[in-house]
Amino acid sequence: MKKRIVQVGNISCGADQLFLISGPCVIEEERIMLKTADVLKQVSEKLDLPVIYKSSFQKDNRSTAQNYRGPGLDEGIKLLCKIKQEFNFPILSDVHYPQQIAQAAEFLDVIQIPAYLCMQTDLLEAAAGTGKVINIKHGQFLAPENMAKPVQKVIDSGNKQIILTERGYTFGYNDLIVDPRSFFHLNQTGFPVVFDITHSVRRYGIPSADPKGGSKEFLPVLSRSGVAAGVDGIFIETHPEPQKALCDASSQLSVFDLEEFLKPLLEIHEIEVKYRNP
Repeated sequence: MKKRIVQVGNISCGADQLFLISGPCVIEEERIMLKTADVLKQVSEKLDLPVIYKSSFQKDNRSTAQNYRGPGLDEGIKLLCKIKQEFNFPILSDVHYPQQIAQAAEFLDVIQIPAYLCMQTDLLEAAAGTGKVINIKHGQFLAPENMAKPVQKVIDSGNKQIILTERGYTFGYNDLIVDPRSFFHLNQTGFPVVFDITHSVRRYGIPSADPKGGSKEFLPVLSRSGVAAGVDGIFIETHPEPQKALCDASSQLSVFDLEEFLKPLLEIHEIEVKYRNP
């Protein structure tokens, strides 16, 4: 199936070049955000890997009301715009409510629909109405072939600028499983497919700062499997000091380890492209 190319800034998502969505899980203090962006810029230039900078201005699905949820829309967008200006990254963040979308769309290059909210029609339609690129994350509760349904809601709203992101399926209690068949089904939509590696190793019900709250030992094997299966982009949440991160501390990758982590993925992707285009 011929895949639609979705343009995000100067990045052609769905073309033969792999791209990276990366940044801290949630927007933290400016020092952390800028340091992450600085290292990502170096990695991007060294590996010739385009980067979309991602961080959430609000995380509304934390396991307790006391957990840090981000600075909010106004302050969050302000900092993301500073990063965009200083480092020339396209920026991505997620929205939770239709009333956030108009303001967010003024500044974001990609509007992300969180996995838990991927079937919310009002949210999808409002996001689609902006004409922006919409990244729809695969809901943990939804069979991958049924991701065609939220995709169709966006299309029916007049927007075909869509990216789909796989992040694991809920299996049993407090665990996620990445089913390789998901990559096949998401590719069948004809839109670019991204593999969210770090969220796929989260363990539900365990505090994000607890080492047991994420199984990072599986990151290499999962990431290599996804790239070999033909994804167009990878999603890796990174932080200068993951153990001190205010969200998903047990699953984020150190931004200083990112370059070496990515090298085998780029080699595998090159082989996959040759196989795809003999």
